[in-house]
Amino acid sequence: MKTIIEPFKIKVVEPIRMTSRAERERIIAEAGYNLFQVSADDVLIDLLTDSGTSAMSAEQWAGIMRGDEAYACSKSFYRFQDAVRGIFGFRHVIPTHQGRAAERILFSVMCKQGDVVPNNTHFDTTRANCEYAGAEAVDLPIAEARQPAALHPFKGNMDTRALAALIDKVGAERIPLCMITVTNNSGGGQPVSLANIREIKAILEPHGIPLYIDACRFAENAWFIKQREEGQAERSIREICREMFAYADGCTMSAKKDALVNIGGFLCTNDDRLAERERDLLILTEGFPTYGGLAGRDLEAIATGLEEVLREDYLQYRIVSTSYLGQAITDAGVPIIQPPGGHAIYIDAAAMLPHIPPLEFPAQALAIELYNEAGIRSVEIGTLMFGRKDPESGEALPGPMELVRLAIPRRVYTQSHLDYVAEAIIEVYQRREAIRGLRLVYEAPFLRHFTARLEPLD
Repeated sequence: MKTIIEPFKIKVVEPIRMTSRAERERIIAEAGYNLFQVSADDVLIDLLTDSGTSAMSAEQWAGIMRGDEAYACSKSFYRFQDAVRGIFGFRHVIPTHQGRAAERILFSVMCKQGDVVPNNTHFDTTRANCEYAGAEAVDLPIAEARQPAALHPFKGNMDTRALAALIDKVGAERIPLCMITVTNNSGGGQPVSLANIREIKAILEPHGIPLYIDACRFAENAWFIKQREEGQAERSIREICREMFAYADGCTMSAKKDALVNIGGFLCTNDDRLAERERDLLILTEGFPTYGGLAGRDLEAIATGLEEVLREDYLQYRIVSTSYLGQAITDAGVPIIQPPGGHAIYIDAAAMLPHIPPLEFPAQALAIELYNEAGIRSVEIGTLMFGRKDPESGEALPGPMELVRLAIPRRVYTQSHLDYVAEAIIEVYQRREAIRGLRLVYEAPFLRHFTARLEPLD
């Protein structure tokens, strides 16, 4: 295969502060062994998240200067609205300052105590906002999604039989909406097929249950559909996107992912009455409906980014570069979720560190060791993030999987950076038996992984 080059030139550079292992061991101890609490200046390669970490293009920076900062009905809002409608097709476009704000408004308006919201896999903020509104967040991934080494072209799919069974069990009146996350972040950045979205819609429609798409990585999902789904190879990314969202009644999006910007999001719907209630809540907590907590310059950057992300040379580079890292460490024996996802590589910490039980946070222990080894910041998606407590006994329960996510910022790192990451992971893998678990010292009631403090076990 020929080398896939970055389809852009580097115009501005930002220096990386180099640190020693001794420095990093001190830094992570002071941070309570929580990588969210480490200063960015003390990180060499930051793979904590791909959210809001993109490098913006020259055209986006030009849009920053064109931004119309009128409080109401600015020119920038209408450009933003046209860009969103042109791709997603929804009638009502409501800007928010980021994706979780869109989720909060959606669940606050649509959910009540005792409701049930199915998803292929809820991500952390989606689950938290759903549960804060009093609803139960239910994950319905296909069986292959729980098997990291299993190969499946659309491992992000929802189990449609399980969805139908859930509706029969709890009753359609308790399900105010169904969500599908594309790509499936907590499931390894895995794509969802058009066929699966169609089948979900067919199950929901007779019951009058609306379908919402968490659209954070919609373009990456469309690329996988084009590459892997029968009959899609000759279609444009835009055409595939329009069909994906044609089956939905609305969507939420963090523009900090596939819109290639550092802040922003939106909520869409075709329901006029629902949109009115959502805008009322938006005014109360975010701002006027034509800015929703964003500056006009942010709306301009989103409008441009939504067009740039559809370019196939960009998407090819994006997916191939992620796969490049996954292949490099797989060849050395490191277990990852297969096949590599779109925005991140997920190391299977349970398989790599079988000597550490889930309640001693093996994925967090691995993430800490990667930081100590090479200054790489990753994120745990395991028991620290998704562990629960038994409602009756109060006993701690492990998360469904133990993963370390290496989320690759868009248009930020080069191949040599990824080579450095691969080398560090392989070094840690070769002495994996020496890694020990952690215990919790402090945890918050919601989203505990952001602020938790831990300490190593002897």
